[in-house]
Amino acid sequence: MGANDQILTNARLVLEDDIVHGSLVIKDGMIMAVERGLSTLPGAIDCAGDLLIPGLIELHTDNMEKYFQPRPKVSWPPRSAALAHDAQMAASGITTVFDAVSIGDVDDHGMRQNALHQMVEALTEINRNGMARVDHRLHLRCEVCHPDTLARFQSLADTPELGLVSLMDHSPGQRQFASFDAYRVYYKGKHGFDDASLDAFIERQQGFSAQYSSAYRQAISQACHERGLALASHDDATVEHVAESLEYGTKVAEFPTTLEAAKASHKNGMAVMMGAPNVVRGGSHSGNIAASELVRHGVLDILSSDYYPAALLDAVFQIAAMEGGYDLPRAVACASRNPAKAVGFDDRGRISEGLRADLIRVREVNGHPLVQRVWCAGKQVH
Repeated sequence: MGANDQILTNARLVLEDDIVHGSLVIKDGMIMAVERGLSTLPGAIDCAGDLLIPGLIELHTDNMEKYFQPRPKVSWPPRSAALAHDAQMAASGITTVFDAVSIGDVDDHGMRQNALHQMVEALTEINRNGMARVDHRLHLRCEVCHPDTLARFQSLADTPELGLVSLMDHSPGQRQFASFDAYRVYYKGKHGFDDASLDAFIERQQGFSAQYSSAYRQAISQACHERGLALASHDDATVEHVAESLEYGTKVAEFPTTLEAAKASHKNGMAVMMGAPNVVRGGSHSGNIAASELVRHGVLDILSSDYYPAALLDAVFQIAAMEGGYDLPRAVACASRNPAKAVGFDDRGRISEGLRADLIRVREVNGHPLVQRVWCAGKQVH
């Protein structure tokens, strides 16, 4: 067998609709055979009865930003930052990651915009040069109420790694901040505004939203359809928001803030994404709908680690264990098969013959999933 060819045996294989005791044959980075029972071939790796699940697929994480600015006013060398982030993804069982970078920010002095192209360049460098452990893709988070968003999007729209674009409007009175009181509390805490400064800031952001949001949504969504890029909404709160998202051909509903919006999105064929930290912590940190509530209604389709990579695997097992939750194959699909489908990937996300050998060996100890090994395209990366 080749260097990356191997047989994994004595494992509980989490398939699409079942869990079976069996073995996998991996050759040239692909799953060549899924077999029930034990392999007696020499060199087979004994998985000691651990679970084998598909490698996790992360569609929305801004985790990379933490490595580029580990402390306020401290910038880290781009390649080192990207590689440190990559290592954490592998250790968390994430084998395909859509790194989310923000285009347009309500804070013009924040690091996000200054480091935007540095992050994209570092990401593409480690991906193309074989330095990355896992498969990195690009997710552009477009703040449609910012004057420069369309031009910045256009400058990155043809990046080969780009696979997902989300449309956001964090201006006061919109979606996540439909409540002006919540908006005032959040931005006073984040930026230290006094009342007069905050009033001026709110007036400015409302003006930007009125001037740019609608036109930018239309232009960016059209550009995405022309390029075959998946489109996501963000923080939809009402049926009207969902209807607007559907008009733009949206495939993914990121973090709907209400049960009403989540149900409408799911009913109309959008994949509903919620944050894994919401599951692990027991609710939303901003007071919106709990992800577990969407599970109980059967309308949660995709989990995202968002800002905490290890939360993704933890959340999968928590919703499989919760009362009224999903069984384990369905829970695993929320972080593998479903996100793959949402972005048009048909070569990964499941344990099946002919697909990429993106795999995690997981051992449950005291009800907690522990990552034992991770393979990306057949190569052990953790």
